Amino acid sequence: MKEKQKRTQSFKTQPKEERFKSADGKKAGKSNIHNRDINSKEIFDNPVLCAQFLRDNFDIPVLKNVQPEDIEDISERYHPYLGTEFETDSVKKIRILDIGKEKDSVMEAESEPPFLVSLIDHKSLVDYDAAMQLLRYMMCIWTAYKKEMEAMHAGITRRKEFRYPVIIPIVYFEGEAKWTAARNFRERISRESQFRKWIPDFRYELVNVCAYSNEELLSREDEMSLIMLINKIQNDVDLEQFLRLPGDRLNRILKNSPEHVVDVMVSVMESLCFKIDVSAEERMACVQKVRERKMGYLWENMEKFSIQEERRKTEKQRQKTEAERKKTEAERKKAEAERKKAEAERKKAEAERKKAEAEREKAEAEREKAEAERKKAEAAQKKVEEQQQLLEAERQKNREIEEKLSAAEALIKQLSSDRQEHSGEI
Repeated sequence: MKEKQKRTQSFKTQPKEERFKSADGKKAGKSNIHNRDINSKEIFDNPVLCAQFLRDNFDIPVLKNVQPEDIEDISERYHPYLGTEFETDSVKKIRILDIGKEKDSVMEAESEPPFLVSLIDHKSLVDYDAAMQLLRYMMCIWTAYKKEMEAMHAGITRRKEFRYPVIIPIVYFEGEAKWTAARNFRERISRESQFRKWIPDFRYELVNVCAYSNEELLSREDEMSLIMLINKIQNDVDLEQFLRLPGDRLNRILKNSPEHVVDVMVSVMESLCFKIDVSAEERMACVQKVRERKMGYLWENMEKFSIQEERRKTEKQRQKTEAERKKTEAERKKAEAERKKAEAERKKAEAERKKAEAEREKAEAEREKAEAERKKAEAAQKKVEEQQQLLEAERQKNREIEEKLSAAEALIKQLSSDRQEHSGEI
């Protein structure tokens, strides 16, 4: 009991957004389409499940009593022509008349084909080009049928009586969203109302898994509807509703199921376990209960916890995480702002240092220039003083010459005067 509670708690404590994952750990959705397509193909490859699907979901009289032995899978014939895009789709040849007789004559071959073809295209997301994709597939099927008939009876397809088999195109949709794509091919063509008579048309059948109620599927009491019940689980509310289904009714569905159908059910359950990200131990326990045909006892303790309470806890944790994220982001922004501020201040200080250095260099240059001019002025002053000294010496020399000249003139005058006096005496 404690171990079961431990396994249950491992799911309860997961955040809502972490519960529904793909096998590779990614959230369910577009990234998980391929894995889910593979599961869908595995389902429709099983003739028992395919027969149940055709009987349950379509108001087509010829399908109401279809049995597994009436169904032949012919999907592989068309994959080489259409490529990997269509590898996950299913093409079924469904016998609607007694085909125990071999068609040995041209007349028999020209009669109505004793079968129809169902084309099942699986979608996880709304695809607005679904009608065009189905038309490509239908043309491929009819072209292959023509080649087959021509190989048996050359020229038969040109006869008036020749008929191609009916193809029932089906979209099997598991997405949560509402299917909003046009179901009539004509609506995919531009100006279809103006050129209606020249545009081919068909309408594909839509099986929208999420459009069925749990009770509607459960009341069918077959394995295919149980699989659709499981594939309806898209979120925690869907899971809670599934876990509340009556266990005895689930067990009755699998009570007499053949082993090959149980194998498919195991794959579907494993896919669900991966999607809700339960532990490996719990996944093995679920698989074992499916093997034992005890679907009503899956995660028996999980009914006791409230999804709404878990959602509130998850929301509270999300808000706490978001608040911490915002706080961390605010601190990061604050630190970034401080870093930018410090960087701006560093750049400003560096600019001021460079400016001061430039001013110092300018002052030094001006000082050197002033010093050079001072030295130049001193040299000029010294030169002027030297010139003044030379001039003074020159003037002194001139004064001495003038004094000598004056003395000479005085002497001459004296001599002249003495001569005159001497002449008078004579």
